[in-house]
Amino acid sequence: MAAIIGFVFWIANGILTLLTWAIILNALLSWLVAFDVVNLRNRFVYNVAHFLEAVTRPVMRPFQKIIPPLGGVDISPIIVILVISGTQNYLLPALQAFLLRTFA
Repeated sequence: MAAIIGFVFWIANGILTLLTWAIILNALLSWLVAFDVVNLRNRFVYNVAHFLEAVTRPVMRPFQKIIPPLGGVDISPIIVILVISGTQNYLLPALQAFLLRTFA
């Protein structure tokens, strides 16, 4: 049972890490589009931007509703990354230890 719990939490940690990278890449790509470094008329760039937006939108939207842009800069990606990092570093290990104690 301990191996299954460890595997599930390893997968959860990996998914949260991938989500963090998707948020960072989405923010960087939005800046590159805003400063006209890359163009969304390029099919590849459009597909990447659309994919990143679709992956990050469900996580970002609730935070964007609560946190207003400061001086035109959206700081919600920073807050979301901090929440994800806190979840990875504190909540997941505590929950894993609790489950291991309970089912072991």
